[in-house]
Order: sequence, then C-alpha cells, then structure tokens
Amino acid sequence: MPSRVEQAMEKLKFTGVRMTPQRYAILAYLIDTTNHPTADDIYREIEKRFPTMSVATVYNNLKVFIDSGLVKEMKFGDASSRYDADLSEHYHAICNSCGIIVDFEHPPIEDVEEVAVQATGFIIHGHRLEVHGLCPQCSHTLTH
Repeated sequence: MPSRVEQAMEKLKFTGVRMTPQRYAILAYLIDTTNHPTADDIYREIEKRFPTMSVATVYNNLKVFIDSGLVKEMKFGDASSRYDADLSEHYHAICNSCGIIVDFEHPPIEDVEEVAVQATGFIIHGHRLEVHGLCPQCSHTLTH
C-alpha cells in the first residue's frame, strides 16, 4: 500500500501540480509531523536542506496543498495559521500556556451541525471543536 506521501503526490500529479524537491520536503514534513506547524516552523525545518528557499515558497506551496485538499489551514486567535495534513475527523486540545496542539478523536458531533441548520438556516460545511487548558507539562510546572 502506498505511503501517505506517495498518495498525496499522486493526487497532486492528477491535478497537474509538478512535484519539486522543496514541495516534496514540505509535504513530507507536514505528513510526518503531528505538531500543527506554522509556515515559519516549516520554513525553519526545511531551509536546512534548501538554504536558498524563501518563506514565500513555503506559503505558496501551502496554498497549493490546501487548494488540492491535502492540508487544512487552522486559524486560531493569534496571527499565524497552523497546518494539519491529518484530514481525518478529529479535534484539538490546545495548551493556554505553551500553545501545543494535541489531536484527539471523538465520534463526530454531527447533531451540532443539524442544530445549527435549524437555528440559523445556514448551509453548514463542517465544524471545528477545540478544548483549551494546560498540557501535562505546563500544569506540572505550575504545581511544583
């Protein structure tokens, strides 16, 4: 069975997107990480192998991946978006202290979408659930 990176590359080829070494490195990093990086995080990691690459290259490729349905852009209250290549139905726990984002699974809360339709008349395209608190490391630091 092909890896997630190979599947993503096939999808890009099918949509006419050429695979460059930088694009491959960005995509592989996103698929292999679970830390929901910002574009700057990705740039800092990838620039070690591609020192002439610009941060604009990362942003442009992220847009290609989002438009191709391979990556989700997650906007939180702060100025920088985070990116997630895990397209499965899942939710996020966010530490208010260090900002770490951890995935967790729970059955989809589809009834919330139905209630939203009934209450607002909106056509709902999806939902996002976040829980906020302190991660184990930050809560341990505060209690000791």
